[in-house]
Amino acid sequence: MEKILDIVDLIAYEKGIEPDVVYNIVRENIIRVAKEEINQDYDFFVEKDTKMRSLRLFYKVLVCADDDERLQEGSPNFVPFSQVQENGDVQVGDSLEYEIALDSMKRGAINKLFLNLEVGLQRQIEDQLLESLNAKLHHIVAGVVVGVDKEENTFVEISGIRAILAKKHRIKGESFKVGQTIRALLKFVGFKRGEIHLELSRTAVKFLEELLALEVPELKDEEIIIYKSARIPGDRAKIAVYTTNARIDPIGCCVGVKGVRINAVSSELHGENIDCIEYTQNREMFIARALAPAQVLSVKIQKAQKDIDMQSIEKISESKENKVSKDKAIVQIKSDQKSKAIGKSGINVRLAGMLCDCEIELQEVGESAPQDMPAQSEQAQKVGIDALQSLFKN
Repeated sequence: MEKILDIVDLIAYEKGIEPDVVYNIVRENIIRVAKEEINQDYDFFVEKDTKMRSLRLFYKVLVCADDDERLQEGSPNFVPFSQVQENGDVQVGDSLEYEIALDSMKRGAINKLFLNLEVGLQRQIEDQLLESLNAKLHHIVAGVVVGVDKEENTFVEISGIRAILAKKHRIKGESFKVGQTIRALLKFVGFKRGEIHLELSRTAVKFLEELLALEVPELKDEEIIIYKSARIPGDRAKIAVYTTNARIDPIGCCVGVKGVRINAVSSELHGENIDCIEYTQNREMFIARALAPAQVLSVKIQKAQKDIDMQSIEKISESKENKVSKDKAIVQIKSDQKSKAIGKSGINVRLAGMLCDCEIELQEVGESAPQDMPAQSEQAQKVGIDALQSLFKN
């Protein structure tokens, strides 16, 4: 066991672990094996011998008076004064330390020590890796595709661990090949069947926000803040942003010069169209902006009914699906703007509802004459009659 501290440093370097962490693992395992092989009740401790680059194992006993009640318990951690008084300047209450040579331990004990050490190091590596992965949770990670199964689930290697990108979390229409490097959101980190289990997603709203933050420095510096996002993966997304700095244009910063920033995000999302909207606390105005490119005439919000009678509560509790009612926004638009407000397959109005957290009802308003037109017509008729009467008088 000589120069064991050099071995500790070497292990720490190879495994990428701090030397003090490896030392603590070695120390704890030496004490554990000593308790198992020598005496479970001994008060063991380990000290470093930096000069000899080794470790020394000791057990400690307390000197007690001969009539001390603790001696009757039979614990090896207490010794009567009469038994050690010949050792020199020893007083009652002193602690005596006895060294046990590690080299004198049996071969089975040494093998057990190395086995426990290997297990302890592996557990430490896993804990360290798990801590590192948890720090990346809900953030973008990059990895290499190592396989695709029959169900079209994609397996990606990240930090030496195989993560799964399920088909349902993959953007519609995209496919990956083995050896391809891809980016995704780390959605879940945990244990499954005793191994670290990672789940990825490219359809999460957070993935869109993280991609935009990579392209827009103002988002990373928190000069621009994302209020909320909504997306239908692979088709379209809307993202509401705002800033507390009057000198910054949040939409212009997110879009970039000639759309370079937003186009980079769209390209990563398999051509997904992204609308940037400036958030405002005026809810009616926010809903109108969310329905862009349609031009809105007016927005009226109907609050969700909160007062529910007991009979309704019982019906809700008995039903399998307990849907929470949302506010309704009644939006008036011109007939030529209705298709723009709805969007292809209703995608625009759906995203606007998701972004504003309300149900949107579109009311089509036709081209009508101004309200003062009847009065003007009546006045014109009177003028015409007066003119005819003047002609006959003449």
